[in-house]
Amino acid sequence: MKEYKLWIDGEWKTPKHGKTRIIENPADESQVAIVSEATQEDVGHAVEVANKAFYDGRWSSITPGERSNILWKFAELLDAHKEELAKAESLNTGKPYKTLSLGGDIPFSIDNLRFFASAARDTHGSRTGEFASGYTSLFRREPVGVVGQIAPWNYPFLMAIWKIGPALAAGCSVILKPAPTTPLTALMMAEISKEAGIPDGVFNVVTGSNDAGQALVEHPLVRMISLTGSTETGKKIMEIASRSLKRVHLELGGKAPLLVFEDADIDILAAKATFGTICNTGQDCTAATRLYVHKSKLNAVTEALVEGMKKVVYGNPFEDATEMGPLISKIHKERVSGFVERAIKSGAKVLTGGDTPKGFEKGYYYSPTVIVAADQKSEVVQNEIFGPVITILPFDSVEDAISLANDVNYGLASSIWTKDIGLAMKVSRKLEFGTVWINDHLPLASEAPHGGFKQSGFGKDLSIEAVSDYLVTKHVMIGGV
Repeated sequence: MKEYKLWIDGEWKTPKHGKTRIIENPADESQVAIVSEATQEDVGHAVEVANKAFYDGRWSSITPGERSNILWKFAELLDAHKEELAKAESLNTGKPYKTLSLGGDIPFSIDNLRFFASAARDTHGSRTGEFASGYTSLFRREPVGVVGQIAPWNYPFLMAIWKIGPALAAGCSVILKPAPTTPLTALMMAEISKEAGIPDGVFNVVTGSNDAGQALVEHPLVRMISLTGSTETGKKIMEIASRSLKRVHLELGGKAPLLVFEDADIDILAAKATFGTICNTGQDCTAATRLYVHKSKLNAVTEALVEGMKKVVYGNPFEDATEMGPLISKIHKERVSGFVERAIKSGAKVLTGGDTPKGFEKGYYYSPTVIVAADQKSEVVQNEIFGPVITILPFDSVEDAISLANDVNYGLASSIWTKDIGLAMKVSRKLEFGTVWINDHLPLASEAPHGGFKQSGFGKDLSIEAVSDYLVTKHVMIGGV
């Protein structure tokens, strides 16, 4: 079983107190690795190293072209190790290896990094103008400085790239803290980054508990914190960051609605909604979680979705046929099942799922679940479950559908299902979500911004907008010209 230390200043460092954590495979509960636990002192050392690297200019002051070339090489090296990375990702998270790790997350993440490598060449950095008589103004866009980045457990490799890609493209120095339970691919990419030519101290990885994350947020030399995580964690980070007025970038929870109008193609909708619910075992902030269906189509859509869920193949992540793996942990499985049990007690009805599938008592498997007759204000409709669970509710009118969709605290992703493009555009303007898909759910592109409204946070991942979040604007005003 491999043991990992902390990656600081371009080499493996033993933490001060020597504590470790066992990393578990959620598919069979086996032990797969031992990872070091960083102390506050370890985090402080990583920040000081990153700060020195930023101010001595070894990364922040090199040309955009040089940064771009190194990031491109980084992407190429990750691509050369994609099978190894995908295997580690599936062992660590339970994701289906063929369809999701190797077939989705790893190659898409590498494409994201290639985009950021290209974006590094032109961050829309400087422009000039004469806005006062006798003066010329120069506007410079410069890297914000040292960035602390806290990645989640549901997409460890993908979200790490979404964070370090734009930050490094902008010229920042980074301390990445992966989730305590899923650090393996972040640690693997750290070593690969050195081979790519990223200077020592520019990219550091510290593993550990929430205490390590708090130490990162509190450190005075950290200029910005980026978190992908729960809304509650985001609120705590904002509170701590406010004490030193750190910049904060938050991608938080979601409760995505799917609005199904009378003319929607039910077969396509059922297939896409099924995948949107069970992809990554529903552990996705953009997962399909609330299906609102015009009352005239309610029975047909419900029947089609239930049939789709019953056909989902779940099991060993390394079997080619597997479409859905386990939940991440015993604690999380108990959380998901608790939502369903309370929904039943409050009067909702489970049409399929809501239990541990037969033959899968080992590991943290949970059946794809369809719930009907839940109240709009109930927790199963209002709160993020983060499991393969979807509710179905009817609506009467377009206005009713929009009102129901917007009636949650979250605002990350949504989708509209109709053949009427005019209706789709009308509804998309009124939905309070950072992403609105039409006749699909979940697809992303490196060039398209991803981020939420309301309690789903702010700031963008992906696209040039993500790079902009790691830049600050300086005004240089020149007199006597």
